[in-house]
Amino acid sequence: MKPKEFLNYTYIFPVFAVIYYFTGLMGTGVVFDIIAGILLTGSVLSAVHHAEVVAHKVGEPYGTIILALCITIIEVALIVSLMVAGGKQAITLARDTVFAAVMIILNGIIGICILVGGVKYFEQFFARTSATTYLVSIVSILVITLVLPNFTSSVNGPFYNNAQLIFVSIACIVIYGVFLMVQTVRHRSYFVPADGNAEDHFIPNKTQAIISFFFLVICLVIVVLMAKGLSKTIEDMVQSMGAPKSLVGVIIAAVVLLPEGVAAIRAARNNQIQSSLNLALGSALASIGLSIPAISAVSIMYDIPLVLGLDKKDIILLTLSVFIVMLSLSRGKTNVLYGTVLLVNLAAYIFTVIVP
Repeated sequence: MKPKEFLNYTYIFPVFAVIYYFTGLMGTGVVFDIIAGILLTGSVLSAVHHAEVVAHKVGEPYGTIILALCITIIEVALIVSLMVAGGKQAITLARDTVFAAVMIILNGIIGICILVGGVKYFEQFFARTSATTYLVSIVSILVITLVLPNFTSSVNGPFYNNAQLIFVSIACIVIYGVFLMVQTVRHRSYFVPADGNAEDHFIPNKTQAIISFFFLVICLVIVVLMAKGLSKTIEDMVQSMGAPKSLVGVIIAAVVLLPEGVAAIRAARNNQIQSSLNLALGSALASIGLSIPAISAVSIMYDIPLVLGLDKKDIILLTLSVFIVMLSLSRGKTNVLYGTVLLVNLAAYIFTVIVP
């Protein structure tokens, strides 16, 4: 990526977004909310650029880890702020948002990447060992956090008690921590593109990387603040549509994952499907593996009931999504059919959220 590419907005949007946020105009009218939405989108895309600059400086797989962690920070900060503000009315928000993020990543981001790459290159190749390593970790955490609560007996309903929340949080951190060790130390070669030309991009110098890191932090903070400020507008919009409140979680997850999705799709178009999968699956793993411990801590500290268990319909959709992703990534190469099926799964999920 050239150093001056997107220069017109990657520095301007975050600055204007910060200024606009502190004017207090958000939430005072439709026009002001539309302006806020435009600045929010621009800040998200700016975050993509600056995260990529930092990622290019540190190299793979550290670059994708940085972007995945940044997305998770946005998600956790947003969920936690809304949980604390909403109290007991937000008991399902964390589950709905985390589940939506996983479904959007597994079906939407991966589906679009595979479809885009398949249309342009017919087949794209990646290391099966990397996909397997990601999926083993993701599936374990998904079952422990979103399925098992429905079958425990200490508390009636899809809840964990405090002791169970602590255990599950530790389990998530252990799995994610060991995964990071595997990805960055013991088996780093699994996650590095085999084609030496795959990383054909501008390598920033130290000063450029530091400036981009500074603006990345600004982008992440303002995205969280503006998304929180627009949450009431989003809820009112969902209610006016007559849609279930769980759609709010889908919208929040979609906004949060926009930087990850844009970066992953861009990599797929450049025939870097390994980087796309690193971004998507790494974000899914970080999203659930780090969000649940943070959310659990807030739930215990503020004594907020936390619904984690999915209902039967969502468990079926989650099982279908994981199964199709595992089959799609089992051969080490992709084609347009895999991407199409995954996108149909995403459409089924969103449709059943709106029309349960």
